[in-house]
Amino acid sequence: MTVEATPLAEPLVLPCGARVKNRILKSAMSETLGTPAHAPSPGLQTLYARWAAGGSGVLVTGNVMVDRAALGEPGNVVLDDPAELPAFRAWARSATGGRTACWMQLNHPGKQSPRFLSPETVAPSAIGFGPKLSRAFAVPRALLEDEIDTIIARFGRAAGLAKEAGFTGVQIHGAHGYLVSQFLSPRHNQRRDAWGGPLENRARFALSVYAAIREAVGPGFPVSIKLNSADFQTGGFSEDDSVRVMRWLQDAGIDLVEISGGTYEAPAMTGARSTREREGYFLDFVARARQSLDVPLCITGGFRTREGMEAALAEGAAMVGLARTLCVQPGFPADVLAGRDPESLVRRLSTGSKALDAMVALDVTWYEGQLARMAAGDEPDPELGAWSSLLGTVGRAGLQAFKMRRAR
Repeated sequence: MTVEATPLAEPLVLPCGARVKNRILKSAMSETLGTPAHAPSPGLQTLYARWAAGGSGVLVTGNVMVDRAALGEPGNVVLDDPAELPAFRAWARSATGGRTACWMQLNHPGKQSPRFLSPETVAPSAIGFGPKLSRAFAVPRALLEDEIDTIIARFGRAAGLAKEAGFTGVQIHGAHGYLVSQFLSPRHNQRRDAWGGPLENRARFALSVYAAIREAVGPGFPVSIKLNSADFQTGGFSEDDSVRVMRWLQDAGIDLVEISGGTYEAPAMTGARSTREREGYFLDFVARARQSLDVPLCITGGFRTREGMEAALAEGAAMVGLARTLCVQPGFPADVLAGRDPESLVRRLSTGSKALDAMVALDVTWYEGQLARMAAGDEPDPELGAWSSLLGTVGRAGLQAFKMRRAR
């Protein structure tokens, strides 16, 4: 089989006119490799150079926060100061080798920031998490209207700085229960002003963030969004809501929508919806959305084989996203594009204690350990055991390893 034999090797021209070299996207993962000052560390350059050589058409960075007073977890990178641009330029250069596109994911956590980082958090409404999470996450303060405008402006400013630094696109994080997602959800957004109530009002924040970014970067620069197909919570953001919001974003000029689902309270994005017979967590939703939308869609999550990825394109996706597989097999896309048939080595791990696994978020920190290895110039270790991973996490994070960092 040759490269031309797989549709995954075909280039994609986005609505803004930018061209992506193939249909494989590295989806965002939080690398937690920021410096103590929240600048990109040299390790991010090493890691992304490895991924740029691995064959993906697009690399989406882990979430970069638009406000250093609002962090999602330790080790976040923040882009809110032009003085930090030299480090971001070095990161962008390493990530765009071989005509690889690198899009910076921009995010604000809203209330999804742990107490040990943010004693006070903000959100659309003063609604906290349920009893299982309330000790780790504070009840937020409802945003004032002028604060909403300020955050929107921060997204635009960060996007302009990302372009100046040499990143070739940006992605709005509008999924997984972060601030944009909180505004969209009637469960979390119970405002009675122009930012809440009917979906048109709840979507105003996402559309305003997009408009601010587009104004900052101009018409020919890719702007995408990661959006939930649904929150999978009673009274939350639904599939019907999602299709309507995507239509409004399409009309506004968005270049690509990456489909995900769930929040860290109801984490549908972690794997329960993919089967060996039919890979991909959200294939049914993409097929449905494709019937009424023209905007390019990317489906991420659950892909283990070339065959499964090609099937997603056949069902209406314009791109296929990979995440955890690239933590242990950074060259997986190149193998697929060369016509080989690699299979993902992603696996479930356990120390034997569900409570301990949850305490250290083993399903997340094992992969962060693999990223740290590659950032140091080492090879990933797919055979790394759960206990070795736990000890490595404690070595890197100290006692913070046992503090809840995400609503999960």
